[in-house]
Amino acid sequence: MDAARELNATLVSRADLNDELAIIRIRPDTGIIPWFVPGQYIFLNIPTGPTSDAPAGLKRRPFSIASAPTDDDALEFFVLVGRGDGSAESGWMPREGDRLGLDPDARGSLTLEGVRPDTDFVMISTGTGIAPSVSILRGHRGTGRWRRFVLMNGVRRVSDLGYRAELESVARDDPSFIYLPLVSREPESTDWTGRRGRVQQLLDSDAYHAATGGRLDPDACHVFVCGNPEMVGSVKELLVKRGFHLHMSDTPGNVHFEH
Repeated sequence: MDAARELNATLVSRADLNDELAIIRIRPDTGIIPWFVPGQYIFLNIPTGPTSDAPAGLKRRPFSIASAPTDDDALEFFVLVGRGDGSAESGWMPREGDRLGLDPDARGSLTLEGVRPDTDFVMISTGTGIAPSVSILRGHRGTGRWRRFVLMNGVRRVSDLGYRAELESVARDDPSFIYLPLVSREPESTDWTGRRGRVQQLLDSDAYHAATGGRLDPDACHVFVCGNPEMVGSVKELLVKRGFHLHMSDTPGNVHFEH
């Protein structure tokens, strides 16, 4: 199959956070953004070479959407781009003007579907795993969809904190939103005065209450986890010990997760 036939969208902008992370926006040729629910992901066919799971010359990869459905200009993604040496996890070095393939349908269940509005939502993420939380916040903010929205994001360095300015602004303006960034490898010599460590440490009852003023209560909270698989596994284990239940397709629970 001719790979060019699968290239139906253009990368229209790229904003770098540092030499490894960027926020990109992709616009389909039709100008019509695929329908999606905040928190979902979509597959892109990236022109990086032939693979067994995509047409020749394309690599098929899922990316979580960071934009809101009301953004009808382009789809936004927070991606790992490497250091210019091909080290990106996806093997992709995106550039403005790149042609790529965009699936017509979004997927995934890391959404607010079926969750009561009189609930605290606790979003736990590492790195680019913050994207679904940003989409959910952008898509539902101001609708009364939650009682409290707590967003934890763990990264290595301060410069890795995607959407930091936007989230700090929302936290200042909206008392129902709490933004808790943590860094694990930021040099002590920098001017960072925020939290250091990993997101798991905030799941301790006292630490959570000190940070949010609330309780991490399985009867009143739904937790959404996305990011590094090791972190996701660790957080799931900690929460189950606290009385939470994993959300499965056939068994509703209050811990929703995606790697």
